[in-house]
Amino acid sequence: MMKRIALIGLFALGAFSWGAAQNVVVNEEDAISRMLDRHIQSNKSNTFVPGWRVQIFSTSDRRKVEDAKQDFLRENPGIPVDWTHSKPYYRLRAGAFSTKLEAMRLLYRLKQDYPSAFPAKDSNISLREIVGL
Repeated sequence: MMKRIALIGLFALGAFSWGAAQNVVVNEEDAISRMLDRHIQSNKSNTFVPGWRVQIFSTSDRRKVEDAKQDFLRENPGIPVDWTHSKPYYRLRAGAFSTKLEAMRLLYRLKQDYPSAFPAKDSNISLREIVGL
């Protein structure tokens, strides 16, 4: 009997608090609303994020890096790879990860074929690359 009364009491308390929550009204100032809208638009327009890649090759010869890219794609068809140029070097980097730990998993897989590979920070990774769209 005591359990039944306690259960009915909890149910009534829950129903009362649920009903009270339905009447909550939030009033925010216009300046706050405008600031939040600007912040949302800024985030929507930023499609690049910092992240990690695995650098597998570096050379000053463009032909060599293009050949290495084709070899890599042939051996690892599911892994995205591309090269960048920072004078005087061309760098071949694979993957696109939001954390170093994720990049380390790929590094572990590639280390046997590419012993000089290492995780490299990249500040311009497209969100599409990370998400895989």
